[in-house]
Formats: sequence, structure tokens, C-alpha cells
Amino acid sequence: MTNKRWVAIGLSIIVLIVSLILPAAASIFMADEEDNEDKATDFFTAFIDDAQAETVVREGDGFNRIALIDVQGEMINQQAAPFAQGGYNHTLLLDQLEQIKTDDTVKAILLRVNTPGGGVYESAELTDKIKEVKEARDIPVYTVMESMAASGGYYISAQSEKIFATKETLTGSIGVIMQGFNVSGLLDKLGIEDTTIKSGDLKDLGSTTRPNTEEEIAVLQELVDGMYERFVSEIITGRDMSREQVLDLADGRIYSGAQAETLGLVDEIGYFDDALATLEADFDLSGAEVFQYEGSSLTMFDQFFLSMKQLLPQAESTPLNSIGQTEEAPTFKYLYRGL
Repeated sequence: MTNKRWVAIGLSIIVLIVSLILPAAASIFMADEEDNEDKATDFFTAFIDDAQAETVVREGDGFNRIALIDVQGEMINQQAAPFAQGGYNHTLLLDQLEQIKTDDTVKAILLRVNTPGGGVYESAELTDKIKEVKEARDIPVYTVMESMAASGGYYISAQSEKIFATKETLTGSIGVIMQGFNVSGLLDKLGIEDTTIKSGDLKDLGSTTRPNTEEEIAVLQELVDGMYERFVSEIITGRDMSREQVLDLADGRIYSGAQAETLGLVDEIGYFDDALATLEADFDLSGAEVFQYEGSSLTMFDQFFLSMKQLLPQAESTPLNSIGQTEEAPTFKYLYRGL
């Protein structure tokens, strides 16, 4: 540890204490003594409690509430950075939905979607969680698409009772993609030989260091086709469309919101306020409180120690411990790549 790192750690601790602990502590001890015990308990519970903090978007009836769930950014399950406020957080979304499942005051869910899609796994898991909450609570889910709700973004929207989009929204891109590079030709030119030793012909399926065989391509195509069928099935069920109707639309192309409405992929053209007003009117929720969950799924202690970890010296990288860090298995995605 260098002196600079010790100073950085010390300053971080001081900032944490000043910005988080002292103001709350002051409010506790300045209150009436008879309330001190309860407030102190609440203060320390805030650091360890799994409950999600809430922000009221619109004041209203607290016993009849509409939960606003934001799905923003590429849907990839990765650890959120400490104190990060934006971007996609898969675990956080699942936690929010789980909390709704046990909250009787929530009478409806409004999904606000702005994503090009993402992982097949993440799209399926989030969709299954939405359906689980709908069935457990018997509450409606409406979706409002913003600038983009393509591929996996449409996948998670398809089970909604109503989907709203603007005329300019980009949606569709119904399909599966798996992309990668094959550098075997370059390796040949450089005189580098692939010396992979394997127990079976398909053990290194999708290798980037040698040409792919017809058998390997067939295996990968079968996987892609299976995932594509599940995507098609979600739309058939969620949108009450025939298989033929869906297949005509599911060639991977994107649609504007106006086109999607004409084709039956979207119900109405409108913005957030239009979707909210329609949801309230359809389910007698006029005057309901609208709220959303906030923050990270990490506790304050988790976030603090993660930030401290970034300041500590990392183990020196060597050729042995760096092997495989940049290589990944084939990744299947419901994702619109764009231009």
C-alpha cells in the first residue's frame, strides 16, 4: 500500500461519514428522547434492509398504487458499479417485481421500456417474473415504449395487456442473433497454430481459432431456432396472434411505432401520460399514487466496500492468470444491433 492509497481510503471514509451518517445521526439525537430508540433502529435498518426505497412520481391514494418499472439500456446481467444510478440492472428489476408480488397496495404495473434488447436468458427471466407477478396478484401490466423497444425489449412487452409506442419508436427486430469473429485465416498468415486438445469433436464448438465445420454450424443453428420459436410463442400468446401472422413479421426487421400499430404489435400511439391515463381509466385507478423504486440492489455497506476494493492494489497480471479472460462462450441474444 502506498501513501496515496492510504490517503484515498481515509478520505473516502471521512466523506462517507460526513455525507451519510452524521446528518441522519443528528436528526435522531435532536428529536425527542422518547422517539430516539425507534429512529435509531430505523436509521441502522436502512443500511441492512433488503426493502427497496421508493420515490413518489405522483401523489395519490396510497392504498391503490401504480408501480412504474423502468427497463433502460441493453439487457445484460452484470454487476452495477458502486453508487451507479443509471443503466440496466437485472437483479434490481427482479427484486422490484418480487416486492410488488407481496405488496397489496400495488394495483397495476406500468413498464417504461427503452432498450435494444439483450441476452436471451435475461429477456426470458424478466418476462417470466412479470408473468409470475401478474398471476400471483391478478393485476394488469401496461407497457409504454420510448425511443426503442426492439428484440428483447419487445419480448418483455408482449405479455402486457396494452402496449403504447410513439410513431417514432423503433420496435420489432423479432429474432435471435449470435455473433463473433473467426480469426483462423489471420492466424494461418502469422504462422500461429491452434493446439486445442479436446475430448470430443464439438467440445470447442464456436471456436474463433479454426474454421467452423458444417456440423458445428448446424448445432448452433438448431439452438438459435429453438430460442426463436420461444420468442414467436411469447408473441402468439401475449398478442393473441396466429403463428402465421407472427412469422410474417418475425424476420428480424425493425418497425416504427406507427407500422407496429398497423401490424398489431402495438395497441395505441401515445406517450407516457397517455399510457398512464388509459391504465387508470381501464381499471378504475383514477387518483392512484404512482411510484417507482430507486437506487441499487446493493446495500450501502456493499457499495462502500466495493468502492474500497477498487482503491486496493490488484494482483499483478501474468500470462497464466490472464488466459481466457477475454474469451467468451457463444452468446445468444434477443438484440437489435443497429448501424
